[in-house]
Formats: sequence, C-alpha cells, structure tokens
Amino acid sequence: MSLSAKPHHNICGSPSAHSLTASRTALTVQRSTEAGYTLVALLAVMTLLALFALAAAPSIQQQVQREREREAIFRGEQVADAIRLYYRNRAASLRLAGDQALPTSMDQLLEGIPIPGGSKKKQILRASAARDPLSASGEWRFVHSRSQALIDFQRAVMIYAGNFLPSPSDPQIAGLQGFAVPPLTNIINLGSAPTSESGLDAADDSSGPFVGVSSRNKNNSVLYYYGISRHDLWIFTPLFRN
Repeated sequence: MSLSAKPHHNICGSPSAHSLTASRTALTVQRSTEAGYTLVALLAVMTLLALFALAAAPSIQQQVQREREREAIFRGEQVADAIRLYYRNRAASLRLAGDQALPTSMDQLLEGIPIPGGSKKKQILRASAARDPLSASGEWRFVHSRSQALIDFQRAVMIYAGNFLPSPSDPQIAGLQGFAVPPLTNIINLGSAPTSESGLDAADDSSGPFVGVSSRNKNNSVLYYYGISRHDLWIFTPLFRN
C-alpha cells in the first residue's frame, strides 16, 4: 500500500506565499515611514540649531568687539606710559619741557631712550602696541597739547572721578599737564561725557609733538573708558593719572 506523499514546500499561489509577500510589503512601508520620521526630526533639529545660531550671533559679535576694545585699551595705555618715559628722559637729560620734550613720531617711542653711561637704548614700547587694533589702517591718531579733544577728555575724566581731576604724582608730568591742557575747576551742570565730533580735530593727526593717542575708529564701543562710549574719543595719555 503506497502512502500519498505530502508536499514539503509551499508552491506559488499558496496561502503561505501570500502571507510572506504581505509581510514584506508591510515591512517596506514601515521602514519608509520610519525614514520619513527621521528626516522630519533631523530637519527640526537643524532648524533649532539655526535659530540658536542666529540668536547667539549678536552676542558672539559683541564679545569679539569687547576683546578688541580691551586690546586697544591695553596697547593705548602702553603708548601713554611710553610717552611718560620719553618725556621724563628728555626733561631730565636735555632740560626740555612742554612740546619740546614730547615725541613727534611713533618711531621715536619704538627706538627707546638712552641708557645712562652706555650706547644702547632701553625699549619703552613694543611694536605691537604701536598699532591700533580698532582702525583699518592700524595707525593711532596723535593728540596734541591744548587741543579741543584733550580738553574734552579732561572733562570726561573729571566727571568720571566725581568732579575731581587726578594729578600725576610725578612733578615733571604734573608740569606737562598744566602746560598741555587748561585746568577745569568745576564741571557741575556741564553734562555727561563728550559725544561730539571734537575727537576729529583736523589738527590731531599723525605728526608733530603729541601728548596722547586715540583710535581713528568712530564707532560706538561696548566697553566704557572713563565713561566714554566712542572709540575715537578714548585718549591714552600720561596725564590725569595719580
């Protein structure tokens, strides 16, 4: 008696084949859907990142400007100290005073001052400090004695100090201050720090005896220097310092 052999595999068109095809189709649809969700989520994350970047951009730009201003103040005060050393040396060794003892070029400050009893010179200014980091040209604007810019800066310092003008402890520099700018005795009711165009005097350029320097950049600042919020009105000078 022969036994009928049962099929050991599913033939095409059988219910099992249809079920397998449906499963594969469902899996493909599921994967496509998941890929779509992933793309949407990625776009959402990228959009959020872009929004955060836009929101942070002004803060980053402000921080960059703040660092440049700090560097400008650092360099400017180095120039002011170099002017002080140069003036003291000329006043002591050559018995000069006023404009005659002041430098007339940045190169003179870079060359330094003679060391007593020797042929070498003492460096009083670094080359990097001779450059203004705020202006496109990199050149400091020279501020001359008795200029309106210096008078306005004296007023700003006096306001900042509470109606008191600091006087240099060094008698030579104190004498220079008395020569370079007329004293102000009272500034009550004269307003706040200068914001006028006085910082742009045509006489204040890059030549002649100078008692201080300022930037050529006319933009408003992030930082305040003696209460002043405009770059070209910041004056770096050995005057008005204790």
